[in-house]
Amino acid sequence: MKEKNATSEEQNIHTDFKENMTYGDYLQLDKILNAQQRLSGHHDEVLFIIIHQVSELWMKLILHELQAAVTAIHDNDLSSAQKKLARVSKTQSQIIQAWDVLATMTPSEYMEFRDSLGQASGFQSFQYRMIEFALGYKLPHVLKIYEKDAALLAQLQQAYEAPSIYDAAIAALKRNGLAIDDCVSHRDFTKSYQENESVRQAWITVYQNPKTYWELYELAEKLVDIEDWLQQWRFRHMKTVERIIGFKTGTGGSSGVSYLKKVLDQRFFPELWDLRTEL
Repeated sequence: MKEKNATSEEQNIHTDFKENMTYGDYLQLDKILNAQQRLSGHHDEVLFIIIHQVSELWMKLILHELQAAVTAIHDNDLSSAQKKLARVSKTQSQIIQAWDVLATMTPSEYMEFRDSLGQASGFQSFQYRMIEFALGYKLPHVLKIYEKDAALLAQLQQAYEAPSIYDAAIAALKRNGLAIDDCVSHRDFTKSYQENESVRQAWITVYQNPKTYWELYELAEKLVDIEDWLQQWRFRHMKTVERIIGFKTGTGGSSGVSYLKKVLDQRFFPELWDLRTEL
């Protein structure tokens, strides 16, 4: 049987873009692909820049989905919130895998251009801070880092003062008839969330009666997924840093690996983890 010419079957492919938008135009690839400006002449600095730029793009998507999920929960559309949170978890897996690529860079290679970074550090990532805020972990001193940019500081301040995804989930517990202390419902959202007995009992009730509270049960598991993946990201971050610079101080002035090990102990949704021991 005579093979068909693939080209002859694709006569309708558009090739004239003098007046029309192209794929590159839509994605603004001219800006994206020209945003890797090395400060040294070292080959591996391109890898270093791209890994961090891609991670920031993924974090932008995470924030987009978390903010939409909070709105959906407030609107009592828990199934929509669950889908958005599931997307967050899949996105987190992409960021985790990025560390494997960065880990192909050796200590000797990194030291060739590390001084070019000055005091710039991933510690200063404002999107990462906004993700922490969205999950309920809030420390006022980190806002000082962003005083250089008034517009950015205002954006961060708004996120800092807003209820977290966990606050939204706790409000959903209360709307569904589960007893939540008023001190939790009306708490100061600029403070990191602290464990509460009424919240613990409410989640235990949900987990003991999943058929009755199916959407809350599924919502809780999506939140656990997100915290699980975030801690895996932090662990891979810590091990990659240790692999490349050991226990040197970070470019941003942090203690480096020692600091990254400490944050592994941070918890966002404590009752959802503690109840596993009690069930």
